[in-house]
Amino acid sequence: MTASASLNPALVNWTGHEGLPRFDAVKDEDFAPAFDGALAAHEAEIDSIADNPEPPTFENTVVALEIAGDELSRVSALFWNKAGAHTNDVIQALEREIAPKMSRHYSKIGMNPALFSRIDTLWEKREELGLDLEATRVLERHWKGFVKSGAKLDKPEQERLAAINEKLAGLGAKFGQNVLADEKNWALFLTSDEELAGIPEFLKDAMAAAARDRGEDGKYAVTLSRSIIEPFLTFSDNRELREQAFRAWTARGENGGETDNLGIIAETLALRAEKAKLLGYESFAALKLDDTMAKTPDAVNGLLMQVWEKAVVRAREEETDLAKLIAAEGRNHEVMPWDWRHYAEKLRAEKFSFSESELKPYLQLEKIIDACFDVAHRLFGVTATEKKGVPAYHPDVRVFEIRDAAGKLVALFLGDYFARSSKRSGAWMSSFQSQHKLKLKNGDEGEIPIVYNVCNFARPADGKPALLSIDDARTLFHEFGHALHGMLSNVTYPSVSGTGVSRDFVELPSQLYEHWLTVPDILRTYAVHYQTGEPMPQDLLDKVLAARTFNSGFATVEFTSSALVDMAYHTAETIAEPMALEAATLEKIGMPKSIVMRHRSPHFLHVFSGDGYSAGYYSYMWSEVLDADAFAAFEETGNPFDPQTAKKLKDNIYSVGGAIDPEDAYKAFRGKLPSPDAMLAKKGLA
Repeated sequence: MTASASLNPALVNWTGHEGLPRFDAVKDEDFAPAFDGALAAHEAEIDSIADNPEPPTFENTVVALEIAGDELSRVSALFWNKAGAHTNDVIQALEREIAPKMSRHYSKIGMNPALFSRIDTLWEKREELGLDLEATRVLERHWKGFVKSGAKLDKPEQERLAAINEKLAGLGAKFGQNVLADEKNWALFLTSDEELAGIPEFLKDAMAAAARDRGEDGKYAVTLSRSIIEPFLTFSDNRELREQAFRAWTARGENGGETDNLGIIAETLALRAEKAKLLGYESFAALKLDDTMAKTPDAVNGLLMQVWEKAVVRAREEETDLAKLIAAEGRNHEVMPWDWRHYAEKLRAEKFSFSESELKPYLQLEKIIDACFDVAHRLFGVTATEKKGVPAYHPDVRVFEIRDAAGKLVALFLGDYFARSSKRSGAWMSSFQSQHKLKLKNGDEGEIPIVYNVCNFARPADGKPALLSIDDARTLFHEFGHALHGMLSNVTYPSVSGTGVSRDFVELPSQLYEHWLTVPDILRTYAVHYQTGEPMPQDLLDKVLAARTFNSGFATVEFTSSALVDMAYHTAETIAEPMALEAATLEKIGMPKSIVMRHRSPHFLHVFSGDGYSAGYYSYMWSEVLDADAFAAFEETGNPFDPQTAKKLKDNIYSVGGAIDPEDAYKAFRGKLPSPDAMLAKKGLA
């Protein structure tokens, strides 16, 4: 590829190992001129397609759009990776500038009348074009994308929509940066035995490492990374410190001053509602759900409330059990949110005769990574080989080659596992490059996927292995399920590659993959003690499996309340005070005061840091209905690695991306669409 004059060639000519970017050859200062050059180059390509004097064909219009903007895609992939996983002041300043600039750029494309005319002509005569199913889906996606970008609006409405999109992009970038700042700037340093009471060694090691990272060697830091805050709330015997840490955790984005997100939430919701009305939808939720499996807000709320009613009953029962433990200790306080994890862990130890600290020595990060790869090999025939010494975007990041059963390189995978202050919280999958088979302008025939996983596990002390909780291990499997969705993709067009599917289908491959973590054969093989190498004892394994639905009321209430608030925000006509609506929604559904939303609004990154999961947080549960039923397909064979079922899974779910309708894809795998029954049974709520 020929780079524009303003681009550092390393940004677009990826000459690293097997086509990886040369991360070590890119400087932060390279991005600003690179975006200017790449945006201009893409605009010229778009004009060339729109102004083509030849009549529109699928090849000269849709395929041309599919391969246009390669420079911009590469620059963007490198930049947004850095903005999320290894940011700094230079990148954050540029992010606030680039987000609205990119929005402006894509609004201009979406409202280009000559370009839409070509797409619209093809859409109207699609039956005559002789397109296969995938090509028809690609054309449909482009046509709907233009319509939702305002292509059919009059000029004044188009200009207003473009301004709204640009403003929303800037607000989303600032929202995420504010949450990261609150997480980065807060730490609670502990030193005394009283302050450290109840803290197991593995957590002390992680807290000591976190303190060292903050220049406080010899102390122990409680941070707002989930990998530290959640186990601290679980094990700390000091109720006053638990409350202090919990309040800081739930106040992210709501601390006043420069990093406060309350104004951003209100403005974001108002702009989204206006955008929906401009495009002819009743609400922003109706707009977002138009091209999903759920289709309507009523369908979403119907599922959520069906689950909520069962979950809140179970959570009340769990709360009663915790209150009895508190009373048995001679204490007279209610169960408060900073108490729940602590006493739930004690109750689990009492009910199932094991604790998280007893389990953790058997869950080494290295072994769980190996387990992820082994499951992929046994299901899909792929193998992973780590390539030591290959530079990535941070020294922590590891590079793996993924090869098929014949030894052919099919993907590159990067794993970024440890928390750091330059990384936003949570865990996610993304890609530098998506799989496709189109011929590029440089003559290349298609591209292999380059996929990465980002997690935030606690860094171990020097010389010690990283140990995971069972939830951490599930997170690792979950994100690798997303990665496989990208890496096993086998489609022609990049826009429907890998995870390019509807939001409420994209979580199916990831949530389904979690099931194999607790397959007994996998736990017996990979859950081995970090000191002795001995496998997890059978009685402990049996207890872990028996406890799978323990505390499910709490976990489901945490999630479902967040999803219901998300839907309330995006179906309301007007919202004067978002936090008042959050409170009113929780009161209406009967939220226990001993539990808080998994993501309170001021740090609800899924919903307000961009619009990826806005009116879409329910997707995890929608996909959970699918994943419970999908894993049952294996259980019905008596073999969790049944080759025939695995082939159907790969062919119809993991490799087809968005090339076919998700309902058709699922039916091709399972023969039918599921009811919520299997999901409720999996949660122990049936």
